Amino acid sequence: MRTIRKKIALVTGAGSGIGRAIALRLAQEGADLFLIDIAEKELAATVAAAKSRGACAVGRYCDVSQQPQISACTRAVIDRWGGVDILVNNAGITYYGDTAEMSIEHCERLLAINLHAPIQFTCELLPSMLEREEAHVLNVASFFGLIGSRKLAAYTSSKFGLVGFSESLRAEYGRRGLGVTALCPGFVDTNLFATAPRGKDLSENKIPPGWLLTTPEKIAKRAIKAIYRNQALVVQQPYAKLAHFGKRFFPSVIDWAHHASRRRKKRAVPELPEASTTRHRAA
Repeated sequence: MRTIRKKIALVTGAGSGIGRAIALRLAQEGADLFLIDIAEKELAATVAAAKSRGACAVGRYCDVSQQPQISACTRAVIDRWGGVDILVNNAGITYYGDTAEMSIEHCERLLAINLHAPIQFTCELLPSMLEREEAHVLNVASFFGLIGSRKLAAYTSSKFGLVGFSESLRAEYGRRGLGVTALCPGFVDTNLFATAPRGKDLSENKIPPGWLLTTPEKIAKRAIKAIYRNQALVVQQPYAKLAHFGKRFFPSVIDWAHHASRRRKKRAVPELPEASTTRHRAA
């Protein structure tokens, strides 16, 4: 994408974290913004901050787990601007804990928000994007979309799917001027894990240590570069790159690491029957 100025951008999950940071970076680049979030107070703050940077910004409440609300948003942005040039699928939730303890209701909501919503937004806005000289879809995934991890099975499933969707979309429409990026950061200093439901073991800390965290602003800066350069996959933070490299070229080592510290269940030793005093004749 040669320029972002005067482009129309839709950002989901724009009220806080990575979504807010990307929205404000787009505002600095001169884009007009259609911002979506379920947290209305935080969304209003992002809209005000974007306007203070000179952008034309509109905020709209949307629960992206609800298909009719997504369709209402896409109709609204098409009615206002005829479509979008940049689509940022960022909204997401997670769950931390044993998969067996996760409720099916939360699993369905997680998949709806993290995977189904980006696909729906893309499909409904794609015709208008293909009409533009240049357009871009930025899917905010995770390095957990490249390497599986314990106690995050549903989350990693959704992010693996989003990475795959990005790759397929890029292969299908790249020749028609559509850029697609799967952005896969490591841990970011947001409230994603702090607010996530978890299993029964409440004593286990689910917050990543501070030295692993980067800021949403650094992720947003890298995201804008990816849009300009039309990069297919962006893996940020050294440990995330190392994990991705290891998974690609040394998958058996990664698998060994996952199993090395597993707890071995104690198996009850069956009691042997008392020796019989009767001798049996061999058949």
